[in-house]
Amino acid sequence: MKLTPDRLPGQLQAALAPVYLIAGDEPLQREEAADAVRAAARAAGYTEREVHVAERGFDWNLLRSAAASLSLFAAKRLLEVRLPGGQPGDDGAEALMTYAGAPAPDTVLLVVCGKLERGGGRWAEALERAGVMVQTWPLEVRQLPAWLERRLRSRGLQPTPEAVALIAARVEGNLPAAAQEVEKLLLLRGPGAVDGDAVREAVADSARFDAFKLVDAALMGDRGRTVRILDGLAEEGAEPVAVLGALTYTLRELATLAWQIEAGTPPQQVLGKVWEKRRPLLQQALKRAKARDWQQLLGLAARADRVMKGQAPGRPWDELLHLAESLAGLRLPV
Repeated sequence: MKLTPDRLPGQLQAALAPVYLIAGDEPLQREEAADAVRAAARAAGYTEREVHVAERGFDWNLLRSAAASLSLFAAKRLLEVRLPGGQPGDDGAEALMTYAGAPAPDTVLLVVCGKLERGGGRWAEALERAGVMVQTWPLEVRQLPAWLERRLRSRGLQPTPEAVALIAARVEGNLPAAAQEVEKLLLLRGPGAVDGDAVREAVADSARFDAFKLVDAALMGDRGRTVRILDGLAEEGAEPVAVLGALTYTLRELATLAWQIEAGTPPQQVLGKVWEKRRPLLQQALKRAKARDWQQLLGLAARADRVMKGQAPGRPWDELLHLAESLAGLRLPV
């Protein structure tokens, strides 16, 4: 079965196929399609995940052995094969075709690769016959507004046509940038209606967008840059609430990821659910502190919120400085 990315969620809700091939040279759609398969598998009880990166020299006997062996830790598993080069080679093609002919029980095979030249060949056709094939393509300019509207609505935002058009013009066809703009808009305004004026206000307020640069600097542990960006935000008249929102969103994410890792979920599996470009930053931060530390920082964020509302003594920018430096890992509270 061959599907477009927007039809994949409906298929996953209906029933999991034994095999999924996700291919294409548009990384955001490709990785989000793979994430959707992983999430559906977890929800269906496929709690074990085995990942193989089939680079040059990869021993395809590993796939054959994995297919032939029963899971040691769970009744169901997700077997993931990533093809960085886009093609599996002769031995890999044979192994994949053999697997497609007799998929392992209680197993979902997920193959992720780049663009398939000339359809990928017999191995890709075999995987498609055994399950589902999703190919992602760079969107044409005329397709971007519809994609943006679907994404905005999936995040709880209700955009007007003007709002969609303004965002589309701003990102100029760059899907990762478009996805980031949607997340920023959600963070700054929350769910609900979004019209052209709301988009103009968010876009014009570059200081608010710089709050995400502040978060990135703190995640990297760069105290100097963190302080400079925060000082610049204050001088430009940024809203402390918007800055706090960006910091709090990231702290909640870190706390959740850290708890999952400390509960025994492999870090690779936990971080696999994170947007690919954010993974290195979050991974770097997670090495500096434990879940309880991130939870303590959320306590600092709660205090900053009370200060901004006049419910506690203090200065908002002092509280934000303390919080941002703590996120940078240099002054964790005791």
